[in-house]
Amino acid sequence: MEEKEKLHQALVSRVLEGDGRASRAERRAAFDNATLTEPIHGLVSKVAKHPTQITDDDVAAVKAAGLSEDQIFELVVCAALGQATRQYRSALAALTIAVGDGGL
Repeated sequence: MEEKEKLHQALVSRVLEGDGRASRAERRAAFDNATLTEPIHGLVSKVAKHPTQITDDDVAAVKAAGLSEDQIFELVVCAALGQATRQYRSALAALTIAVGDGGL
């Protein structure tokens, strides 16, 4: 399990700290589903909690606010990765409880 955790952490680090069009602070906020300015906060929140409710209008509003397509893509990826990471960690915690620490 240690190798998988290292690989996961490398992915998160690359996405949040690597070169990008969106700032590192924006990427971290999207990953954490923390408060960003509107309309990007609405889009990031939908990515994390209600992805099936995302519409073309959500993306258009973020574009109209001045973000490039590259920035929008990066923030959406960060939001999705952040939510997946929270779910992954919750699942590992539940597994540890269910089978004990020695089962992982």
